[in-house]
Parts: sequence; C-alpha cells; structure tokens
Amino acid sequence: MTMLTRIGNSQGIRIPKPLIAQAHLANVELDFEVVENGLLIKPIITSRRENWKENIEEVLLKNKTDKDTNTIDEFLNDNDLEDYEW
Repeated sequence: MTMLTRIGNSQGIRIPKPLIAQAHLANVELDFEVVENGLLIKPIITSRRENWKENIEEVLLKNKTDKDTNTIDEFLNDNDLEDYEW
C-alpha cells in the first residue's frame, strides 16, 4: 500500500519496480485517466515503427551467432512434385 507524498506544491506516489515492469511503464510517457473508482495510469502508445531500425539491428546483433533452423530449404525444394501429374 502506498500514500500520496508531497513533492513541492504537488503530490506524487512511488510505484514499486515490479509493478512498473509488469505494467510496461518504464521509460515511457504516461497518460492519466480519471475513472469511476480512481486514476488509471497507462503508457502512451507510440508508433510501432518509430524505432524499427534500431529494434531490428538489436535483434540481429543479439542473434548473430545463432544458426537459422527454419524450414526455408523445404519450401524451396520441389522434389515432392516429381510424382505430380500436371
């Protein structure tokens, strides 16, 4: 449980780190909405493509030593069509 704390002429709350992580509130702009029973705090959703280049580069860098085990070769191989009657 937490209480409002005086911060200058305003008041604030401290949100436990696990709740911040679970609610995806870390390092994002927040939106406040007054609801019937209190206050709803939500992250502001930005464009999903805003940082797409950096995100792709990060994933590629993190997985650069992994071998691709997908089945692309199976899709490109048409040996199974030899017995097909055209």
